[in-house]
Amino acid sequence: MSKWMIYGANGYTGELIAREAKQRGLNPVLAGRSADKVQPLADELGFEARVFDLNDATANLQDIDTVIHCAGPFSATSAPMIEACLASKTNYLDITGEIEVFEHAHAQNERAKQAGIVICPGVGFDVIPTDCVAATLKQALPDATHLALGFESRSKNSPGTAKTSVEGLASGGKTRKDGKIITVPLGFKTRKIDFGDGEHLGATIPWGDVSTAYYTTGIPNIEVYMSVPPKLAKNMKAANKLRWFFALKPVQSFMKKQAGKNAVGLDAAAREKYPMYVWGEATNAQGQSKTARVKTPNGYTVTFHGALAVLDFLENNSVEGGSYTPARLCGSDLVERLAGSGKIAVT
Repeated sequence: MSKWMIYGANGYTGELIAREAKQRGLNPVLAGRSADKVQPLADELGFEARVFDLNDATANLQDIDTVIHCAGPFSATSAPMIEACLASKTNYLDITGEIEVFEHAHAQNERAKQAGIVICPGVGFDVIPTDCVAATLKQALPDATHLALGFESRSKNSPGTAKTSVEGLASGGKTRKDGKIITVPLGFKTRKIDFGDGEHLGATIPWGDVSTAYYTTGIPNIEVYMSVPPKLAKNMKAANKLRWFFALKPVQSFMKKQAGKNAVGLDAAAREKYPMYVWGEATNAQGQSKTARVKTPNGYTVTFHGALAVLDFLENNSVEGGSYTPARLCGSDLVERLAGSGKIAVT
């Protein structure tokens, strides 16, 4: 197998990918910014370790064919890592769910073609299942003009996910209208949705598919919903009045610090306890609609299986350079090929 790297291997999800790689007999290079955190994990698993910050990434990627970038916040780390991958001709994968990161990655399409590399962010729960549902619905209703996606999660957040959520409080909600991403209030819309486990209240969130589903399907109007308790939906709307406050740098810093302290990654037993239910609905101009649902393992389990599935796809297929979404790169059945995931059901 070609040489590949997990950057940010000492983070919660990076470590999950590293441990699963060990189980599969793979041999990644583990990398990150802190020797105190990366080296012990590499020693335990018997992998090579490299310690460097993003300023030195290009030099450290010269012999690396693919990097799985797991070091957030991706709003700060993704662009410099992509630049390093373009310079070193290294395939770039990451586990982000941030709209701005997806948009930046898509904007590098021509450069990636020229470098002969694949740029594919979102190779985890953000956004493999929803991206595959979107692609499946496009196949089922080719003239769809509106796409709604969503998921039900009872899982707790990792520290990295919690910090990203703090950034979202300041930037507001996002949807896509007539092909353009627009800013809307937090919890902009609510509706009752059967995600696959009975009917629940869903509220719109600025999920990555607002970006990626457009590139996967071409559908110009996109919303993403998450199952939320009614009280949380009300709090989301109330928080819009304080967005200016949440945007202040000292407030962001304090809230991220607290989020990092309070969020704890799930152990294997807890991940087993909390599966995910993913839903989508496509509608055309005549009012016809198609609905799709799929049940997957916990989002973090999907992420370590998904990242390695995309890595394996690149290893075993000849792919033209460019910027991709997971479903465009690996097919709309990618989620179905992940361990523990069900089949996408379309009605």
